[in-house]
Amino acid sequence: MDLTIAAILGLDGLTNGAIYALVALALVLVFSVTRIIFIPQGEFVAFGALTLASLQMGKVPGTVWLLLLLAVAAAVLDLVQALRERWRASRLFFSLLQTLSFPCVVAPLAPSFVQQQHSLVVQVGVTLAIVTCTGPLLYRLAYRALSGASVLTLLIVSVGVHFALTGIGLVFFGAEGYRTPAFWEARFDAGPLSFTGQTLIIFGASAALIVALFVFFERTLTGKALRATSVNRTGARLMGISGDAAGSMSFTMAAFIGALSGLLISPSTTIYYDTGFLIGLKGFVAAVFGGLGSFPMALAGALGVGLVESFGSFWASAFKEVIVFTVILPVLLWRSFVDPHHEEH
Repeated sequence: MDLTIAAILGLDGLTNGAIYALVALALVLVFSVTRIIFIPQGEFVAFGALTLASLQMGKVPGTVWLLLLLAVAAAVLDLVQALRERWRASRLFFSLLQTLSFPCVVAPLAPSFVQQQHSLVVQVGVTLAIVTCTGPLLYRLAYRALSGASVLTLLIVSVGVHFALTGIGLVFFGAEGYRTPAFWEARFDAGPLSFTGQTLIIFGASAALIVALFVFFERTLTGKALRATSVNRTGARLMGISGDAAGSMSFTMAAFIGALSGLLISPSTTIYYDTGFLIGLKGFVAAVFGGLGSFPMALAGALGVGLVESFGSFWASAFKEVIVFTVILPVLLWRSFVDPHHEEH
């Protein structure tokens, strides 16, 4: 291996690492706020890419029907809870309106929308809106009632949600793989390296999102409320911060980050209904590097995972996944020494 090959592999590793960084940041965000090891994060990645691919082909994305089904199920739960707790009619009305309004508007308009073949920018915006809205509904259905459960219980639920979403993805999108068009077809040469426009967009979008998250958590009241919840859930609740609202917000942000990650990576790799699982696992390896609690460490771990994967594929392409996931063993051993242990009660 010479320096030219090493530079090319390094660029490829950093590009993939930028995607894994977004997934890792979403995992850290969800775990910090809700104590949920969110295994289905990768499904948001796959659903984002497959939704855009369906729009490109003039088909109604399966995520439209998934969104509608989740909204109806959440509305039924709200109705049952309202009858049990005897909510006021106005409270029930606004709750149902908030849950059903967007899905009930999107579902009837979807067939006519896909026939008009809008620009790529419009399709990206619609994709992000649809997938992002599934996040809080998923939290409402699968996790909100278990907010006080142990981490192990929440992990078991996450495994079940992952398998359910994978099966739904197979039903709605089929077993075929899809790629989406690049956002920018330009190519730039810098010595031995060749930068594509899509690579620059990946770096730019990842950096912009990381900066936006920093500003959100440091400068906004909602961001500070999420930080307070991640530091001390009981103390945040005593200060009037709703744990359910914080959980719903964290899932909304995780769904948006996952969908954006899928849109960024799909022009360079074929996405299948179950592709998100591997991407999510690599993001999890990066998140574990930071102890599922540090955003900067998760970012560094993601770049490291991308580089290990890139160089591992050069030396032993058949074992690149094994090499990446083996990295988690020394990381776990290291975390076990540097982090204090305590029994969960």
